[in-house]
Amino acid sequence: MLWQEEEEIVQPADNKEVVDVVFDISCKMLPVDHAYALSQAIMQALPWFADEPLAGLHLIHSAPSGNGWQRPESQDELMYLSRRTKLTLRLPVSRTAEAQVLTGQAFDIHGYELKVGKTAEKPLIAMPVLLAHHIVADEQQTEDDFIMQSVKDLTAMGVECRKALCGKSHYFKTPDGNIFTRSLMIADISPADAITVQQQGLGEGRNMGFGIFMPHKDIAPVNVAKQDNKTTKQA
Repeated sequence: MLWQEEEEIVQPADNKEVVDVVFDISCKMLPVDHAYALSQAIMQALPWFADEPLAGLHLIHSAPSGNGWQRPESQDELMYLSRRTKLTLRLPVSRTAEAQVLTGQAFDIHGYELKVGKTAEKPLIAMPVLLAHHIVADEQQTEDDFIMQSVKDLTAMGVECRKALCGKSHYFKTPDGNIFTRSLMIADISPADAITVQQQGLGEGRNMGFGIFMPHKDIAPVNVAKQDNKTTKQA
């Protein structure tokens, strides 16, 4: 974990280049590990998607229901989707019109049909806490080494990161072998940097849903980790 305190400087954020294009979908269930199959379907429908440097895919995440059902943890399990579940692409504004061809299409994702419906655009939000569920990583790296490498990569894109926390790791299957990922939360970044990170992402595999950051409203996990770290030092 990286945690350096500094007085916060609030700067105005301006983003006119990249947006999230959100599609309604009709799909009852999907495998948790759907990254490769979904990305292949998108790239077949949008031939430019793979080569567009600012384009990215949000992997589909189910949410726990109110009746006690819990989101599956294993990549080999199936997740049940609600009617509110969306398919989201992060795209340069210049590509949003071209992406509309997805509406009305149906994809076969590991034997499960995913129908794409109407769409809406959402601007990127400049929040001080961002979370990437999956960043391609070297599984031989320690968590601390992963954080240091991530901070180095962020610095290279002009982003100052003083607070970072590594989370869960996962494997994704592809025909060329498994891809290992870690989650990463970064906190207390400036509005301008928040937009930059969401626009550019971090690491490889944006068209498979890796390296994509989203605003994270709940900083409690970071605060808990920080408090645990203080407790450890005092012990």
